[in-house]
Order: sequence, then structure tokens, then C-alpha cells
Amino acid sequence: MPTYDYYCDANGTTLEVKHKISENVTSWGELCTRTHSNPGTTPADSPVRRLITGSAIVSSTGSGPEPACASGGCCPAGVCGFPQ
Repeated sequence: MPTYDYYCDANGTTLEVKHKISENVTSWGELCTRTHSNPGTTPADSPVRRLITGSAIVSSTGSGPEPACASGGCCPAGVCGFPQ
């Protein structure tokens, strides 16, 4: 199951929860229930929003470690988008 980060504007807290892709968490109370967290003084009906987070792609080709980018190392010109 995928892991998602949700942010509550009412209290500035981010919590991580696992659920199906087809599900969505909409309130602080629901988020706290799913994560077994103490809701504190934040109203249960306070809205939460799912944050966009990156994910790592893991692949195995059996040929050993992959280079940092297609050129075989760090791109000094920044072509690959990764800082040196």
C-alpha cells in the first residue's frame, strides 16, 4: 500500500498514512484515527490536504550500480538536473 503525507493548516502538522490509491483522507479526525495519533485541541472536522511527495524508483538490472546520470557521472553543465 502506498504511503501519503497529509498536512493540516489548522495546526501545521504533517502526518504520514498508508492507504489504497482509491482512498482519500479529508479531515484531521480521520487522519488521526488512521495514524493512531492524538488529535489534541484541533477540531476533528479541520480539513487536511495530501502533499505531493517524491518517490524513489528501485530497479535491478543485475549489471551493478548505475551512474549518477546518463553521461556516466555528474553533469557539470547541469544537463541531468542534479546539482554537482
